[in-house]
This record gives sequence, structure tokens and C-alpha cells, in this order.
Amino acid sequence: MALRLDDKWVWDFWLAQDGAHHHVYYLQAPRALADPELRHHNATVGHAVSANLTDWRVLPDALHPGPSGSWDDLAVWTGSVIAHDGLWYMLYTGISTAEAGLVQRIGLAVSSDLIQWRKHARNPVLEADPRWYETRSHTRSRQESWRDPYLVRFADDDRFHALITARVATGPDDGAGVIAHARSRDLLAWEVGPPITRPGEVAQAEVPQLARVEDGYRLLISCHAEDHSQLRRERLGRPGETGTFALSSSSPLGPFEFPSRPVLPANDPIGTGYAGKLVSLGPDDTRFMCFIVERDGEFVGELSDPLPVSVSGSESFAVDAQAVAGSRSWAGLLADEAAAT
Repeated sequence: MALRLDDKWVWDFWLAQDGAHHHVYYLQAPRALADPELRHHNATVGHAVSANLTDWRVLPDALHPGPSGSWDDLAVWTGSVIAHDGLWYMLYTGISTAEAGLVQRIGLAVSSDLIQWRKHARNPVLEADPRWYETRSHTRSRQESWRDPYLVRFADDDRFHALITARVATGPDDGAGVIAHARSRDLLAWEVGPPITRPGEVAQAEVPQLARVEDGYRLLISCHAEDHSQLRRERLGRPGETGTFALSSSSPLGPFEFPSRPVLPANDPIGTGYAGKLVSLGPDDTRFMCFIVERDGEFVGELSDPLPVSVSGSESFAVDAQAVAGSRSWAGLLADEAAAT
């Protein structure tokens, strides 16, 4: 069954696999807040484990905001986990009370067992670089977008790579959303580089994930209907859609082509999905999970079951809750993540 908590909303999530166990980390906030929009400044990182990505056992929380006056004392947000030299490393997003949550930074936490996490003393380890990205020093900034880091390594490269939700500092405001890129040899000292996606499509490109497939790479990002740029809406001849989109490229660092439709139809019976991730239940069984934003006009705040992925040609894929599970065409998915662990 889907991961639903009676007392908390659940939304953005990330996973780590340790043997037969899948660990999921997720943003959570009390349902007692009543207004789902209040969840962002009340977010902590929950933790659950499963053998099949369906039956979940909730574990103690992974991360909470830091002490008063710290860089992450207001809330902790979306991150990513990777294994290295016998330990687990988590990049995560933090916001502070002093800045009213308007500046996002990225910190590092370390664990030996995926349960007890220790925040690094040198946090934050990653901040937006104004050479390429919008910061609050730019007068148009609503906030300094620098969140949702996704960690990955490549077989021919000894560095760690982080893909990050960010916005460029120039051009139309409604198309400034990009995926930033940074790299590191030790997960502490990071070199920030230019974005791997082109601006112009969306105002925010959130919760990235990179997957290798037989014919190239897919970069999953999510955006809301209202965050599609006017240029994109005019080109497609229709309003924007909320959901997860799979951008395609022959290279892991782009350039990426933005598809016209989300991978899960907005009118799917399970509800409107967001922050989608490709997950693996075996060498030939790749699935898709997302958080359910809305169903029948009501905010849901739960994680979906792992849904089958159906291939439609070499350039795209779709998610169909009625499809037959598993597809050898996607046997290459998540290979880079597996190699890293």
C-alpha cells in the first residue's frame, strides 16, 4: 500500500538501497497545520524501510532543523543519499529563520547505518554561485533557489556530481528554472558550474533525478502547471501541466530536450503525481514512484506504490498504473546509481 501517515503529510522523497532493503527519506509535516501550504516551513525528514517498495515500516526521523541561529534552523528539505568508503552521505536542503526561509543552501550529513545521521561541522557545503544563478542580490528574486540536490557518480569519473534546482539570473523570469551542476572529489569541497539544462521552459525545475538508459539518459524534473513559461505554453498551444517530466539526452550532462507531456497523465486515477523517481525492484523491473499532490481537488500528501513503466519508442516513456510490470527495454536504468553504491 502507499506510504501514508495518519498524522503527517508526506511529499518529496529520495531512496537508498542497502542489500534487500529500500530506505526512503521524505519530507513530512503535521496534518494538524490544516493548510498544506504551511508544510514547507514545518518540514522535517522522515524515514521508512521496505523490501518491496510497497509495505513500509516507519523508522525514527532522519533529520530535523538545527538549533536556533543555525543556517538550517527553520526547516530541512529534499536531498539525496550515496554510499562511499563504507559510509552513507546525504546532501540535503536547509533554510533559516533569520532569512525567513528565502535563501536555500545545501548541507551534508553522514551515517554508518542509514538510520543515525550526523550533520557535518562544515555545513553548509554548497551555495548558489552568482556567476550563473539567481541569488537574492538580484532584484527580481522571490527567493534564492538552491535545493533538491541529486547525487550521482559516473563509471569513468572519480568525482561526485550534484544536480540542483536553481534559477538563472538573466532572461524571462517565468523561464529561469534550470538544473544546476556541481562536482566534488570528497563531498565537502564543491566546484559549481553552469546549468545542464537550458532556460526558457519553466520557472522552477524541481527534484531532479538522472537515469541511464540503453539509448542515452533521462533527466527527471517536476514542475507545477503555473510554472510553465508563456513561451512554452504558446509553443505547445495549451496550458502547462503539473507533474514529472523526462528530459532526454545522449550525454549525462546534457544538453537535454524537454518533452511536451509529463510521464504520469495529470488525470490518472491515482491523482496528480509530483517529485517522481525511477526505482528498481530488480535487474529487469524498473518502476516509478511519486508523491500524490491532489486527488478530486483535495491535497493528499502520500507516496504512491511503485508503478509500472511502459516504453513508447526510444525517445520517451510513460507510466501506466494498468500496465504489466517490468520491461527489459529499461534494464539499463539506474545503473549509475548502482555503480556508486
